[in-house]
This record gives sequence, C-alpha cells and structure tokens, in this order.
Amino acid sequence: MKQQIKHLCDLRPGERGVVDYIHISGDMRRRLLDIGLVENTEVICIGESPGRDPSAYLIRGAVIAIRKKDAKSVFLKAVL
Repeated sequence: MKQQIKHLCDLRPGERGVVDYIHISGDMRRRLLDIGLVENTEVICIGESPGRDPSAYLIRGAVIAIRKKDAKSVFLKAVL
C-alpha cells in the first residue's frame, strides 16, 4: 500500500501533486506564493540532493529548490 502524501516534501522524484494550501507566515509565505505555489497548482518533484534537502520542484515552468522545512508547510490535496 502506498504511503499517504500530505506535504510537498513527501513527493519523490517523478511524483506530482496539487497544492491545497500553505501553512506558514511571514516572508517565506510571500516567497512561496511569489514562485507560484498557490491553490490548485500542479507541482512535480524532479530531483533531490543526496541528503534529500533541498529538493527540486517544477512549478509553473520553473525549477525551484525548496528546503524540507519550508516544503513541510505546503499541503497537497491530490497526488497524480
């Protein structure tokens, strides 16, 4: 049985999900929103560093590296 994926940081390379909401405040919230992590955005994990922190995600045509502590605050509503 496949594990339930709830956060952006749970995606492995090749997996994709749809953003539900972001549970963080301040400057980091603004940065995540500015790069396109808004509700209903599809995100694809395209790679991760050897220690799995940070991971690279394809978001609206741009590849963005996000640290695990920040990716934990991005909740997914669907995994495709």
